Amino acid sequence: MKIHYQDKILEVQKEVTIQELLKEEIEKSEYPVIGAIFNHEYVNLGYSVKKDGTIKLIDIASKEGTKIYRRTIIYILGKAMEEVYPGKKIMVNYQLPNAMFCEIENTEITEELVQNLNDKMHEIAQKDLPIKQVIMSRNEAEEFYQKNDVSKGRLQLDLCNNQEIYMYYCEDYYNYCYGTIANRTGVTKVFEIIKYEDGFLVRYPSSDKPEQLPKLIQTKKLAWALDEYDDIHKILNVNTVYKLNMAVEEEQIKDIIMLDEALHEKKIANIADKIAKDRNVKMILIAGPSSSGKTTFAQRLGIQLRINRIKPVTISVDNYFVERKDTPRDENGNYDFECIEAIDLELFNEHLTKLLNGEEVEMPQFDFHEGSKKYNGKKLKLEPDQVLVIEGIHCLNDKLTSKIDKDQKYKIYISALTVLNMDRYNRISTTDTRLVRRIVRDHQFRGYDAKHTIGTWNMVNNGEEKNIFPYQEEANSIFNTSLIYELGVLKGVVMPLLEEIKQEEPEYAEAQRLINMLKYFETIPADYVPTNSLLKEFLGGGNFRY
Repeated sequence: MKIHYQDKILEVQKEVTIQELLKEEIEKSEYPVIGAIFNHEYVNLGYSVKKDGTIKLIDIASKEGTKIYRRTIIYILGKAMEEVYPGKKIMVNYQLPNAMFCEIENTEITEELVQNLNDKMHEIAQKDLPIKQVIMSRNEAEEFYQKNDVSKGRLQLDLCNNQEIYMYYCEDYYNYCYGTIANRTGVTKVFEIIKYEDGFLVRYPSSDKPEQLPKLIQTKKLAWALDEYDDIHKILNVNTVYKLNMAVEEEQIKDIIMLDEALHEKKIANIADKIAKDRNVKMILIAGPSSSGKTTFAQRLGIQLRINRIKPVTISVDNYFVERKDTPRDENGNYDFECIEAIDLELFNEHLTKLLNGEEVEMPQFDFHEGSKKYNGKKLKLEPDQVLVIEGIHCLNDKLTSKIDKDQKYKIYISALTVLNMDRYNRISTTDTRLVRRIVRDHQFRGYDAKHTIGTWNMVNNGEEKNIFPYQEEANSIFNTSLIYELGVLKGVVMPLLEEIKQEEPEYAEAQRLINMLKYFETIPADYVPTNSLLKEFLGGGNFRY
């Protein structure tokens, strides 16, 4: 076999694992290597190379490395739980900054319990135990599940065309992960378990500082928003993919959709009511990461504001870019349109101040072709019953509106904060939900294929991590735009787009990872989605303008 690694071609005479083949390179790596990409597919270091191909190593200082690290820690948590508290059932509920929030069914979380789990997990990691992937046929798996009476990884059997069922074994502990995990426990050296609210946090490093735990960031507003949706969907009994699929099969999904959409409308109405009660508010600022549904949210909020006798007037921050020659550049010398310094802050604040003082302002329109602001005689003056509505990535950052009094501003953070799990141990990433939304929207309305969207996604994420996420706790309200049923609907559109990506293309690995997640969802017809739904921003055919 001929194996390409960086600028080398390795001649291989027999089947060999990546760990054995690149032993020297792995040991010399600046950061611990936790996985690999072989022929544009994610694999762990125990993967056996049986044919020609290309290998790229993944270390813990990369975003994919962080995901593998996180999945491996959760796997170790499951093993520790069975050893220390056998019979207890963990639920990995949702993600907070560099942490996963977990609960234990019918169990009070004490400091002693958390410390015992933490100690056992570190013991397992220090032993550097092998984690082996075992592949069973359907018949073997059915016999296995009958004999052991467990549900871990059982969702694989529900997929009728799944002929191979996977399990990860570490000593006598087994579980399934819907994604690659490390082949040894020792690579996850840095983590901690701490008590948090009525559960506990599994904390881990970020990719930019992969060998140290970051400072614990208190995100009580974000946690409350996630907890609220999680509790509601537990009550509705649709907090896992299995239960969602059962609702489809039992023809209960239309009820779930109506309840989910009603929850959105109620939350939007509540936000509008809060704004209406505060007579000082003259400006509503909306921010959220890509594909959160900001446009639909803003229009639906506008309807609820009008019910409260408040008329929203929208201003676009995009018309206040600095002149092209003054635009900051990033580390690669490219124009950085996402940094806050790309906005003409002085002019923006001058106009905001005049508008709030009842003065008339001539509004600029930015010419992106020429890179300059133009004035076409468009003037604006606020009436007593009007409020400004501004949407943009910097809206939670007070630097954007520094000249405006705090009590005149109402900040709203929105995001698709997914609370759906594959099963007890495997949750669906909020980022993955937004990526699926964006692939669908880019295809429907922007003429981009899935390859382009996946290829630019890391750059989009980097901007969000710098400009949006650090300010989310500054919001007066957090609105969760996720819909528990949405991936079942989006699957019908996005799967063919992902399948178009060829194996020789670098984006293939991410495409396959998404396919391997989405294939477990029962398809939900798009015509079940109401025309005022936020999901229509991505599917099309809704009531609102985009």
